[in-house]
Amino acid sequence: MNSRQTARLLGVIVFSWIVVSALHSSAFGQSQSADTPATTWTSEAGRLLDQVSQTFQQQQASPGQQTSSLEGSDSSGDSADSESFLMGGPEKWTSREGLSSSLQIVLLLTVLSLAPAILLMTTCYVRIIVVLGLLKQALGTGQLPPAQVITSISLFMTMFIMAPVWNQVYDKAIVPYTADDSTMTMQQAWEAGVQPLREFMSRQIDMAGNHDDVHLFYAYNDPGAQPPKHFEEVPLQVLLPAYMLSELKTAFLMGFQIFLPFLLIDLVVASVTISMGMMMLPPAMISLPFKLLLFVLIDGWHLVVAMLLESFGTYT
Repeated sequence: MNSRQTARLLGVIVFSWIVVSALHSSAFGQSQSADTPATTWTSEAGRLLDQVSQTFQQQQASPGQQTSSLEGSDSSGDSADSESFLMGGPEKWTSREGLSSSLQIVLLLTVLSLAPAILLMTTCYVRIIVVLGLLKQALGTGQLPPAQVITSISLFMTMFIMAPVWNQVYDKAIVPYTADDSTMTMQQAWEAGVQPLREFMSRQIDMAGNHDDVHLFYAYNDPGAQPPKHFEEVPLQVLLPAYMLSELKTAFLMGFQIFLPFLLIDLVVASVTISMGMMMLPPAMISLPFKLLLFVLIDGWHLVVAMLLESFGTYT
């Protein structure tokens, strides 16, 4: 008995059970003075169950040659298709013809779920979010601005700075690969798409002078190998952690420069309050208005954002 007959049989059984339950509830709700006897639903249920039992016995007694032949052809065809698909390898799985619509949706959802991690590894988001977080601590405003605001500003600046890089990725990899007459393979599309990101990360490491980070991970990745002379010789698994470490160093240096003027205000306010004998008055409460006044007078947000933009340089 094939899967269709089994499903049909299960449907008949479920339907019979529903009918029996409905008849039972209807008979149970009738009053004792009704003309229909209380045992009517049992005879009806027995008749339906007898029909189901007879149908099941007939299907088991005569499986049918036509059904068997159909099952054999379907199973052989499915197995042949599955075998050819599996033997094709990754190149067949990721080709435009091999990917079904459902598999494309699954892959798309997977990429979207990994987008934050990719954003943190290959973009300027790390430096921006760390610098703005240190600025928030230097001001001493507590929960202001909220974390959602800091994150939104960081994301918008990241999209603005990374727009030229992403445009090159789109033009060099996505457009040629998705063209109707494209002969580009998945491996070629990956290499073409990752090249602009490699150039961006290499440029930031070079501008910050953090070549030692690249040598550190390169020596650990391939012990005994000669240090690379060019960034083209650095594998991607080495360039990514070196880039993130370089971004953290640069962000901390920029945060130190932002912290200094606010630290001086805290020291001056603390010295004045102690000299005046106001031990019970928190210095942070007095210094906060002066910090905000200084930050507004020098147009602090403009200076910080301009410093961040200039630290990345221009990418063409």
